[in-house]
Amino acid sequence: MTTHKPIGPVDATKVPRYAGLGTFARLPQIDRVPDYDIAIVGVPFDGGTSFRPGARFGPAAVREASRLLRPGYHPELDVEPVNEVQVVDAGDIAYTPYDIARAVREIEEQALPLIGEDKKLISIGGDHTIALPMLRALNKVHGPVALLHFDAHLDTWDTYFDQPVTHGTIFRRAFEEGLLVEDRSMHVGIRGPVYDRNDFLRDHEFGFQIIRCSDLDVIGVPAAIAQVKERLGDTPVYVSIDIDVLDPAYAPGTGTPEMGGLHSRELLALLRGLNGINIVGADVVEVAPAYDHADITTLAAATLVFDLLALMVNRGKASANAVRELQAASWTAS
Repeated sequence: MTTHKPIGPVDATKVPRYAGLGTFARLPQIDRVPDYDIAIVGVPFDGGTSFRPGARFGPAAVREASRLLRPGYHPELDVEPVNEVQVVDAGDIAYTPYDIARAVREIEEQALPLIGEDKKLISIGGDHTIALPMLRALNKVHGPVALLHFDAHLDTWDTYFDQPVTHGTIFRRAFEEGLLVEDRSMHVGIRGPVYDRNDFLRDHEFGFQIIRCSDLDVIGVPAAIAQVKERLGDTPVYVSIDIDVLDPAYAPGTGTPEMGGLHSRELLALLRGLNGINIVGADVVEVAPAYDHADITTLAAATLVFDLLALMVNRGKASANAVRELQAASWTAS
């Protein structure tokens, strides 16, 4: 963790939340602090979509919705994330919008300097294609990771129109490239029809376990949390949240909505129940503001980013406490 006292967001009791610069939760920009622990970066790319476009406007809209947050204290997780570590807004990654392969390389190249052994990155998309360059960059620092994937869709298909990198193929590419720890990854919230009954068989061969929305109707949220925790163990985890994991009633502003999704309270309960897992990177993707109304989807996404931030800080505190306990034990022994 950084040694300086964290510079927090603009004080909402002195400057109204609707005023000032539109950084995420009105946190400082990355160039305004000497060092940081967690960066939030926008990736306004939607060149890999297969249905509704518009997720390129997601980062700006999620930042605007984040003005509603009160980021000083997270009651459910009992953490003061922006007061305990330095969190910054790293702006948006720039890329070509006309060439998917080149854009993916550019996203990876610009994400990599933001990641470190002691520096974590949360990205706001953009369509789900951005998860692949993020995983590639993360692997260069942490090696293979487990993937915890909240989504209505598997995203392990092979190609769309002969294109290998799209928002529906990235996790197959991640498996093929050895970016994922074998037999540790999970999909949560899968639902709806698929192209072929063998899609699930192939997905299993790629090392994924699935909790469908219909499974949650039977086992409930607590059992799902236990199943996810057992699967992930203490493995470094990348959490990828496609906002369409929520039912369209709670997230209408997305590119590929599916009926029968998670309620927002269910998703928050699932996420918060995973407190303690070793999250080394994360994203929230597929917010397409043009299909939203009353900021329903963007507020959901902003809240999820804040929860991911809180989970990262809590894990960091637990790790630091464990190191201190080990040091104290060694000093006592000597």
